[in-house]
Amino acid sequence: MSIRTIIVDDESLARDLIKAFLKNHPEIEVIKECGDGFEGLKAIQEEKPDMIFLDVQMPKITGFELLELLENPPVVIFSTAFDQYAIKAFEMNATDYLLKPYSEQRFSEAVQKAIQKVGNTQVVKKELEGIQESRAENDESLDRIVVKTGNKIQILPLESISHFEAQDDYVAIHSEKGKFLKLMRMKHLENNLSEQDFVRIHRSHIVSVKQIEKLELYEKDSYLLTLKTGSKLPVSRSGHTRLKEVLKY
Repeated sequence: MSIRTIIVDDESLARDLIKAFLKNHPEIEVIKECGDGFEGLKAIQEEKPDMIFLDVQMPKITGFELLELLENPPVVIFSTAFDQYAIKAFEMNATDYLLKPYSEQRFSEAVQKAIQKVGNTQVVKKELEGIQESRAENDESLDRIVVKTGNKIQILPLESISHFEAQDDYVAIHSEKGKFLKLMRMKHLENNLSEQDFVRIHRSHIVSVKQIEKLELYEKDSYLLTLKTGSKLPVSRSGHTRLKEVLKY
């Protein structure tokens, strides 16, 4: 049985090298190659491959952003020329990480590790969770959020977002373009958004400082925050402390 594989890399030479090295791995079948993250996401959703080779820095959306949009991710081998990601990627428990330029031997080692995980969805999902947690721990600053509705991908600049709201395993993102649900953790947002621009006011709410209209006492030791959008959100005791620190009142 062949291992159905998709290559997602914006450099044609990089895709050609992967295909050349794969000639010594007849068990792997390349069913598609994609030149950007949008095309890659569409192909992965349609073809449901067993494995992908994924570049990190690409036009439109990054490899990390692409992974965030997948509910049932395949086994992933990262491939990139940007060494600043190398240490982080290994810490993220990805199947493996190929730093360009890499040798055929190094490539084969990565492939063998990946093959062992094909079909083990629990392990792969755990790796994806590890990726998000590691990005949070490494304080990778966010400047946008990528969301998907149906087959449509939208890039939301942080300036367009009024607040984030926890909803079970998802986060509801309230923006000028509408409300979007994304499978992610509030902790990831809290650790990666600028503390001067976004404040966690409650275990279920993170708000844009620029969108704050007023803060008023609701009950004893209980506050209610009104945003410029008209949304009214509860403020916890710890959230009120954080607001005081950021707003300096």
